[in-house]
Amino acid sequence: MQSKTKIWVGLGAFVLGTALQAPVPADGPVRLIAAAHAQEGGEGGEGGEGGGGAPSGGYALGSTDAAAFAYDARPQIDSYVEGVHRAYAAAAADAKALRSAVDGLLAKPNADTLGAARAAWVNARQSYLETEAFRFYDGPIEAVEGQINAWPLNEAAIDGVKGNPKAGLVNDRKTPIDRDTILAANQAADEADVTTGWHAIEFLLWGQDFSAWGPGSRPAADYAPGKANDRRRAYLREATALLADDLAALEAEWRPDGGAYAKTFRALPQREAVGRMLNGIAMLAGFEMMSERLAVALDSGVQEDEHSCFSDTTHQDFVHDLRGIRNVWYASRGDWQGAGLDALLRGRDPALADRIAVLLRQAEAAIDGIDQPFDRAVLQAPADSPARREAEAAVAALKALGAAFADAGAKLGVLVQLQG
Repeated sequence: MQSKTKIWVGLGAFVLGTALQAPVPADGPVRLIAAAHAQEGGEGGEGGEGGGGAPSGGYALGSTDAAAFAYDARPQIDSYVEGVHRAYAAAAADAKALRSAVDGLLAKPNADTLGAARAAWVNARQSYLETEAFRFYDGPIEAVEGQINAWPLNEAAIDGVKGNPKAGLVNDRKTPIDRDTILAANQAADEADVTTGWHAIEFLLWGQDFSAWGPGSRPAADYAPGKANDRRRAYLREATALLADDLAALEAEWRPDGGAYAKTFRALPQREAVGRMLNGIAMLAGFEMMSERLAVALDSGVQEDEHSCFSDTTHQDFVHDLRGIRNVWYASRGDWQGAGLDALLRGRDPALADRIAVLLRQAEAAIDGIDQPFDRAVLQAPADSPARREAEAAVAALKALGAAFADAGAKLGVLVQLQG
């Protein structure tokens, strides 16, 4: 997926020539998690939906006034590390529960255990979505995002499909089904040939979606032991275990009491850390959600451009991504409350902080107003229908929110870059 980078500086900051003298990379090489925290800057990984990396000149803007951006963001930085860890811990725990539910399905395949595995996928997916606000800079997620959340997905790379029942790795008996195999195949020939992560598991649990107003309806019999199904059973087990392990590794990276990337993040100059915090939420709202997940699907009207098309849970993707943005902005999660970016900005520009609060509520209301299921109610609706107008209003609200986060960056002396 090709994209260009827009540099948002905004009013009130004079950018010195040295700050942006090198080109800003749109993406960069994938690195192992173990190496992702080896340096402060550099480029992050290209994920399945657009990756992130730190700009070559860094995030801190220069100014002719040495005191222009004098503030103490240490409480926000410490709270961010704590909040990120809490989010990944929840995602890892729910992925572990999904793994247990899949084990239950494989031990006793029936409608009840398949339903339990699907419910566990939905629950775990919600937790993961709230971590997407930690993307789009050189954090550890960028090294593995392409094997966790790559999309859109060509079902035929995994299993048989309508018109080609012998397609995919499941039916290629010359290739063993193990972790190495499915990892090696992931996006190897084409970026749509996704073989790992959330949407691979989603397809394995639900199957293709041919229903007018519901999700896919793969039968539990597809997981009954036997020669025809054993490879599918092994695939689902391996893909789920890989996802759980990846999320556990990310949780470990962000542990406040010794996680490798948590140490790296806390050691950054304060505005370099704040820049990463702001870019994560600005990119998620003003590019990924607004463009890749909403506008692209509206333009094409194609079900494959819907994010979670097999389970018909695309609406929850929007809701929980936006909740993750709120959690970062206010440094809150459940009954935990830290020091958020809202408080930092409010000390410098209360009016802008108030405007962002309004825009965030408007975006949440617009997302809540999108009809469900997304594929039938919105994508197949006439261009001038109320359902399409509601979705287009959500696009506009997310764009405005992303731009406001860019304004906040200018006030706080950090570069915010949006792709488009």
